[in-house]
Amino acid sequence: MSYRFSSRTGWDLRESSFAESIRKAKSEGRDLVDLTVSNPTVCGFIYDHDAVLAPLSDSRALTYDPDPRGMLSAREAVAGYYVDHGAQVSPGALLLTTSTSEAYGYLFRLLCDAGDEILVAQPSYPLFDFLADLEDVRLRPYPLFYDYGWWIDFAELERRIGPKTRAIVLVHPNNPTGHGTGREERTRLEEICSRRGLAMIVDEVFLDYPLGKRKIESFACGPHPVLTFILSGMSKIAGLPQMKVGWIAAFGPDAGREAALARLEVIADTFLSMNAPAQLALPLWLQSRFPLQKQILERTSANLNAIRDNGLQVLHTDAGWSAVVRLRSVGITPEGLLSEDAVVVHPGSFYGMPEPERIVVSLITPRVALSEGVRRIAAAGGANPQSPFSTS
Repeated sequence: MSYRFSSRTGWDLRESSFAESIRKAKSEGRDLVDLTVSNPTVCGFIYDHDAVLAPLSDSRALTYDPDPRGMLSAREAVAGYYVDHGAQVSPGALLLTTSTSEAYGYLFRLLCDAGDEILVAQPSYPLFDFLADLEDVRLRPYPLFYDYGWWIDFAELERRIGPKTRAIVLVHPNNPTGHGTGREERTRLEEICSRRGLAMIVDEVFLDYPLGKRKIESFACGPHPVLTFILSGMSKIAGLPQMKVGWIAAFGPDAGREAALARLEVIADTFLSMNAPAQLALPLWLQSRFPLQKQILERTSANLNAIRDNGLQVLHTDAGWSAVVRLRSVGITPEGLLSEDAVVVHPGSFYGMPEPERIVVSLITPRVALSEGVRRIAAAGGANPQSPFSTS
């Protein structure tokens, strides 16, 4: 019997040759150094068990009292988080979700009909492709280019806006490049959106993890001349991806913002996916985020220095948990590093980077493993002579 499935799930589900090689190497018992780990809960960070788990026992969770936007106490706590970033956010402008992925789904449904388009920066995380497919939305990439730092190619971005374009997605800071959008770039983006009638979707999950002296300003800080939706959540803010807490903050001209929130409320009410224990725990989780953030910041900074100290060329990064490394020669490949040196890295192509010499490593990798991995990469010939482009 043959079965019919939706074309939106018609993905190529075959294992990639690179993933197959990793699986085979593990099955053979090879001791791999994995520089791609991005799950903070398995990276050796010390969590305050009581601060994380005790709030889940709140007896108020035994009463079902649904609010499609999320409990007011939880939204007030999120508003307090933005106060720490110098922004005033009304709890009424917030809507809780179980993840930023769910938030994207809500916003794609809000803004797009089937076949409409969303612009997304490239390089970027490939998750967007699947989210768009599931909502029958088309993604059109706009490029970031590298020249002593990452920059938005505004000329190309404007060329890619068409009659079906509905929004521009901005990951701020970007994953994996770490590009933080400065005030000048933000102003230009808002001018384009205003002129072309587009909304902005700004993903700020890595906002709390700067890698230099430059302050990364939240888009929650005004003014907001265009309809703007900011996404974040506890997966990165408190290193708690398993707790499934995210949100949307809406900004912009009053009429558009209120109309958007009213429609989002109906979307959220259809699913009511946020569970009560997590909502009740959210204020305490936010209050206790700083020790874990401190550990992550210390790890990412130390690992970034370790990569550079081994002579590897790191492209400039403003913030985040990843580093883009440019290898000395295209002859050194992720496949070769796996087979010959037992080191696992992400090829740049995984994020849409065409340059074969670019790889991506996770900066939250445990320090001993990171040091050993980059030592092996350097010994394999991946290190670069010092040049004006070698670091930031």
